[in-house]
Amino acid sequence: MKISVIKGWVGVCLLLPGLAACGTSEPAPSRSTAATRPSDAVVDTCGTTLRVSEPPKRAIALEQNATEIMLSLGLADRMAGASYQTDPVLPALAADYKKVPVLADRYANHEATLAKEPDFLYSTLASAYADEAAGPRAGWKHLDVPAYLSVHDCENPEQSPREVRFDAIFDEIEDIATIFGVRQRGEKVVAGLQARLDRAVHAIPDGIDADLMWYYSGTTTPYIAGHGGLPSTVGELTGLDNAFDDIPQKWPEGNWEDIAERDPEVIVLADLTRGGKGDSAEAKKKFLRSHPVTSRLRAVRENRFIVVPGSAMDPSVRSVSLVEELSKGLAELYG
Repeated sequence: MKISVIKGWVGVCLLLPGLAACGTSEPAPSRSTAATRPSDAVVDTCGTTLRVSEPPKRAIALEQNATEIMLSLGLADRMAGASYQTDPVLPALAADYKKVPVLADRYANHEATLAKEPDFLYSTLASAYADEAAGPRAGWKHLDVPAYLSVHDCENPEQSPREVRFDAIFDEIEDIATIFGVRQRGEKVVAGLQARLDRAVHAIPDGIDADLMWYYSGTTTPYIAGHGGLPSTVGELTGLDNAFDDIPQKWPEGNWEDIAERDPEVIVLADLTRGGKGDSAEAKKKFLRSHPVTSRLRAVRENRFIVVPGSAMDPSVRSVSLVEELSKGLAELYG
């Protein structure tokens, strides 16, 4: 774990549960391109070029974000397995999810993954390719099994972008659609997400001048949004300020005294379902109202909370709902 002290804050480059690790420099990720033969697809993923000669028929999604992207593309019949479900599956995808074998509650190990005879692996999190999980992508390449990893969480952080952008999320969806030979489905999914995003941004009331604190997890030690994650991007789209955007980590570790000094006007609460201390939005509210420091924050005194799904803070098909719920919350507070 790399720790650096920045103006009273401790920035931690680590993989928060359900969140991508913080990057350190700007990469130049390549987009997928069609190969010369119509049956081939060539995709660059975190420094590895995948050549897929025909659409996979026995793919494994190694964690939930990958599972939901594949299901959104109508690929349940191409999936030999899925693993690591952290939240209830999106209602629109629940019926298809029941058709997919679940390999493990968390990450399936290499042996369990190999036993399904996969012809493609997909994860949005590098931790899925750890030795104790499915195993490194290089090993799967040796077995002639393409292994795709999201650009948002490359094994080498320098290959990940400093900032999470919706365009990159949409590009990833189109990558997977291209690999499976369902490019039109990918375009349709992306168009639907883009339309929802545009509507949500447009629905935010005009003239709001408020600093937002995005509170992900932790009570004794809070993790909040710094610069580079989806909250930063949402702030740019909506014109709303992240009160801690000057901290150059996506999810820095902070302390309540420093937060009290900045005294944000609105607190956006991640509602997490994993069951840890202070994970749910209601648990966060209870803590904030009872703590001797946080209870004096103006957002707490004035009940200026907005609840958003914690899973929507990941780069995934859920990310647009982050803006939708923020828009609804702001309309209730300022509309």
